Amino acid sequence: MKVTILIPLYNEEESLRELVDAIDAAMTPTGNPWELLFVNDGSTDGSLEILRDIHGDRDNVEVISFGRNCGKAAGLAVGFAAAEGDVVVTMDADLQDDPAEIPGMIAILEEGYDLVSGWKKERHDPLSKRIPSKLFNGVTRMVSGLSLHDMNCGLKAYRREVVKTIRVYGELHRYTPVLAHFAGFRVTETVVRHHARKFGQSKYGIERFARGGFDLLTVLFLRRYLTRPLHFFGMLGSILFLGGFGIGAYLTIVKIMGGAIGRRPLLTLGILLIVVGVQFVSLGLLGEMVANLRSSSVTYPVLEHLEPRGGHRG
Repeated sequence: MKVTILIPLYNEEESLRELVDAIDAAMTPTGNPWELLFVNDGSTDGSLEILRDIHGDRDNVEVISFGRNCGKAAGLAVGFAAAEGDVVVTMDADLQDDPAEIPGMIAILEEGYDLVSGWKKERHDPLSKRIPSKLFNGVTRMVSGLSLHDMNCGLKAYRREVVKTIRVYGELHRYTPVLAHFAGFRVTETVVRHHARKFGQSKYGIERFARGGFDLLTVLFLRRYLTRPLHFFGMLGSILFLGGFGIGAYLTIVKIMGGAIGRRPLLTLGILLIVVGVQFVSLGLLGEMVANLRSSSVTYPVLEHLEPRGGHRG
């Protein structure tokens, strides 16, 4: 089985040569054909020059370079599209992921799994990163139903079918195990060694955890309502409309009984709820039209297709 090792990177010039040597030492004994696919995410240091040298020295290295920094999800998306391996392994370029773990992760895939995610059980990161990460992983487990300890570990192994099925954009790279799980693939995890950062500094700040919350909502919405948006917006719109209608009915009774309602804030609230409710339902109907147009291009994760043994169908 051919293995593609996909490495998105941004400003990691000090670690690249050491990383390639470590991957070579880990993969050569396996006997599997393998390739290195680097996606240079607009690095501003000497990373691209070093990658050019590595590419010139080896015949199993491919380099894709962006003209500007587009983010890790963009690097993974482009790498997934270009990968030719039966197995695709992703890892970071900062030497914190250990390439020696790759053969073991591939062996777990051969047990019948489609995605193996690394679990940095002993993590060599500052407390300011470990505590928010635990909170992030706990919330994601609770709302997604996928019991993984470390969703965002960079070291993962995928079957080819997974990377060709899931769509990664924005900052959804944190949720590739969840996306694969929702698509019907079999996901598991394994404990991997994690090293302290040897060169440079982390490219991610505390703000990534705030953005991660919105990304999780995106994943959940796409999972449950991508093909039926009216169920989501229609439900919200109906609740708001009925609330406004109830307020209107109450104020109508008050008016009939001789009360003044013209200056009551409740009247404004009732009208606002009715208008917003109608807008939500209209938005849901528009979403249904888009979903109907999109349905012709939807792909489904068919894991196996057994043709009739007696010959051609029909």
